[in-house]
Amino acid sequence: MRTTGAESAGLADDRALLGRTSTAERVADILRTRIAEGFFPPGARLSEESIGGALGISRNTLREAFRLLTHERLLVHQLNRGVFVRVLAVEDVVDIFRTRRLVECAVVRGLGEPPYPLDGVAAAVADGRRAAQERNWKGVSTANIHFHRELVALAGSPRTDELMRSVLAELRLAFHVVDSPRRLHEPYLLRNGDILDALRAGDVTAAESLLGAYLDDSHQQLVDAYAQRVGGQGGAGPAAAVMRRPSS
Repeated sequence: MRTTGAESAGLADDRALLGRTSTAERVADILRTRIAEGFFPPGARLSEESIGGALGISRNTLREAFRLLTHERLLVHQLNRGVFVRVLAVEDVVDIFRTRRLVECAVVRGLGEPPYPLDGVAAAVADGRRAAQERNWKGVSTANIHFHRELVALAGSPRTDELMRSVLAELRLAFHVVDSPRRLHEPYLLRNGDILDALRAGDVTAAESLLGAYLDDSHQQLVDAYAQRVGGQGGAGPAAAVMRRPSS
């Protein structure tokens, strides 16, 4: 499986983000976001020619961006084959949720006195509800990722934001193993709203409790799906022989 012209074409819209100081870090940030939003599925081969052409960058810059994302466990390089979006193993999913619980619950617990700057969190909730009304389950998935990103952003910590960008991008890779994106994402729309309501009321204890139960349930749901579809395999190479490609 490799990236198609259509998948890479959207990257041309991101070229403006590079500005005059184009760097591998900025390219990596663009590709990380694209992975987190489901444009590049697990097992996809990333074409240097199409991506480099879409972004208007040199091959060396793109290869450095690939190296950075490989270090973040989002990509994997196969000798004489190229660079692929990583296929996660069950153990990866378990570790992702362990990290999420440590970070997200700690952020909510440490919020301090209300009111909190919840505009970003509220916008993500609204985006998810809108996408669900349109039966756009990929959009619901993206809105859910944004919800958790905005939740962590309440800490006001660039380092925590950076950590969670990688973690949530890895999480999106795991979503692709689920046959029914609607069954995976729809139940959490209401729960996102409940967490938002608790934060609006200034009840950090309730918000943390809701979030902890949310993460536990989501963890179990994804691990069960992963165990059925992928088992202990994954972590490298094309996914075609390991998993189908449902829409997420």
